[in-house]
Amino acid sequence: MTHLSSVEIIGSGLIGTSIGLALAQNGVQVSMKDLNERAQVMANDLVGGTGIPNPEVIVIAVPISAFSGVLKELAARDFKGVVIDVASIKTKVKLEVSSFPSLVERFVPTHPMAGREVGGVESARSDLFEGRAWIIDATSAAPDSIAIVKELIALLGAVAVEMDSIEHDEAVALISHLPQLLSSLLASQLQGKPENWLHLAGGGLRDTTRIAASDPALWREIISQNSAAILPLLQKVSTDLQSLISKISDESVVEAFISSGQKGRALIPGKHGGKARDYTFLPIVIEDKPGQLAAIFEECATAGVNIEDLSIEHSPGQETGLITLALNQSDAVKLSEHLRIKGWNVHSPRK
Repeated sequence: MTHLSSVEIIGSGLIGTSIGLALAQNGVQVSMKDLNERAQVMANDLVGGTGIPNPEVIVIAVPISAFSGVLKELAARDFKGVVIDVASIKTKVKLEVSSFPSLVERFVPTHPMAGREVGGVESARSDLFEGRAWIIDATSAAPDSIAIVKELIALLGAVAVEMDSIEHDEAVALISHLPQLLSSLLASQLQGKPENWLHLAGGGLRDTTRIAASDPALWREIISQNSAAILPLLQKVSTDLQSLISKISDESVVEAFISSGQKGRALIPGKHGGKARDYTFLPIVIEDKPGQLAAIFEECATAGVNIEDLSIEHSPGQETGLITLALNQSDAVKLSEHLRIKGWNVHSPRK
């Protein structure tokens, strides 16, 4: 049972409305505000929002360019509660708040490490933050303010991670801002190419260009405000590309280039931020009839194994389908033996 009872959210976009949805589901009274009346009305309709004269917490979920204006408004209304932001850049935010001494101890800079390539109130999801890291800079705020913010983060299903603002900006430059730029760069190469070529695109191109669909106006601000941390990363990318360009016909150089990427990819943590899992994949051919997937899950429960992930391949009109389960190695062997005994068409596990 939460002690947090009321939150006002200024900014009714993807992040702000997603916060509102999750809080409302947890019994917190929520009020959504936005300069865009349509967004504000829709967000309040979604979260069941009502006016709150004196909210305990105010969440600032506006673009960085609008941040100082919100601070002035809060100072003018003499707000006495806790204030947090969710901006992608933290050093600029802290600097602006320092101009309002009455807010400093009650302001906690935060950044949820979650989002989507589509924005706006229509894209909001109550589960957007489930299991995701939520960075907080606890170096300036009072302990009671930090405690309230951590409670809010826990209600959203996220995991609070303390990090000062300078380190935060350097970290997100690598793990968020650089990927956005490279995805946009790759996708921009598709312009002007034959349409019949693009019809051949498979999962690789779609995966690597997914975030290229992001909002240019939003990213214009983010990149420009964190350019000092991003520039060295871009220079390293440029150096590596020039090295590859000069020796692109050398098979050993190409192999080393791909191998380096493979090693870097393996460093990304697995589920819940733990060590990346080395999954074993178990293919099972199933009949195209109702209840097959549910029956597989029941067999997994009976065998006492945990499914980490799954994929399903089924062509229209095909009488069979292929479900591939991702498990740890011992569970894959255990489940394979169990399913064979039960008469399932299971194939040998693979790495």
